[in-house]
Amino acid sequence: MSPAPNEKTTELAVSTDINSAIESILGAIDQEREREIITRRFGLYDRKETLEQIGELLGITRERVRQLEKAILIRLKIAGEDGKIPAINTIEKQIVRELSEMGRLATVVDLTNALIPEDSTPLTRARIAFAASLAPKLTVVDENDNYKAAVAIADYGNEKKIREQVDKVVATIKKGGVPVTIEQLHDQLDYEHPSNVRALASVSKHLSTLNDLWGLNKWPTVNPKNIRDKIYVILAENGKPMHFSEIADNIKDSNFSRKNVTTQAIHNELIKDKRFVLIGRGIYALDSWGYSKGTVADTIAGILKKSSEPLHRDEIVKRVLKSRQVKETTILLNLQSKPQFKRVAKATYTLADNK
Repeated sequence: MSPAPNEKTTELAVSTDINSAIESILGAIDQEREREIITRRFGLYDRKETLEQIGELLGITRERVRQLEKAILIRLKIAGEDGKIPAINTIEKQIVRELSEMGRLATVVDLTNALIPEDSTPLTRARIAFAASLAPKLTVVDENDNYKAAVAIADYGNEKKIREQVDKVVATIKKGGVPVTIEQLHDQLDYEHPSNVRALASVSKHLSTLNDLWGLNKWPTVNPKNIRDKIYVILAENGKPMHFSEIADNIKDSNFSRKNVTTQAIHNELIKDKRFVLIGRGIYALDSWGYSKGTVADTIAGILKKSSEPLHRDEIVKRVLKSRQVKETTILLNLQSKPQFKRVAKATYTLADNK
């Protein structure tokens, strides 16, 4: 659905403000070399570059680039606080307003998607992150192996505190051992609103979410990486047996990555994995639901073995149909034709080897 006219106008205005803000901020840097350092370090016009790359370009050491970057950012922050770069304050207000609706914290990707959904590009994200780093009412969380790049309202805490809160969410999920909803997490943690918990969870690189459930990246139920895991998630969500073609259709319509797999490939994986039990013609269930592998005759034999007395055929049919989706006539034919079953009374059967 396309945004309403006023929404699109707002997005364009924000996009214009961001671009204008960057030009105003860069215009406050007197020296060309310093502007070069900032634009390249933050990727304001192209990809981000390392200290080494910029140093080689400018003919200075890596350490000198780092020193200059730090000094430039301090000057810009002071100028912003003194009102000498109004654009910083303008962007700050827009970001704070959006973050207030997002749990006071958001990844740079999510923040950009919220502010300018039609222009959420790496370049735009870099510009928003740069502007946020200069705003006194905002805290920026730098990206590393554990955390995604994020922006928070400064009252929420400094970068160290925010990372500690993210770690606490991860530890709570890990301790539980199973995927949980944000509401369940909120019940276990001390935060004002579930949106705060969702925001913190979204910053961690160790967590994944699928269908409103959050868990560790290594858990296939929230981060299915292969066909078998995706089949398991589909069956678990459906909560009942499914035909392999229906499973294939569900995977193709899902939010999974790399979901364009063939129906035959899905059927092959269903056959190989012990978690999936064939209970009818092309129909599969999860073994955790109480189903077990085997033929209809095997199922009948298991039922009779567990029974302390012979069973009427109607009762046998009833029990078989709880674990197999087959025709009633198929069950009756197995009872009548297999030598392992013996009729001991009218329509009543037991195992042939029962004493």
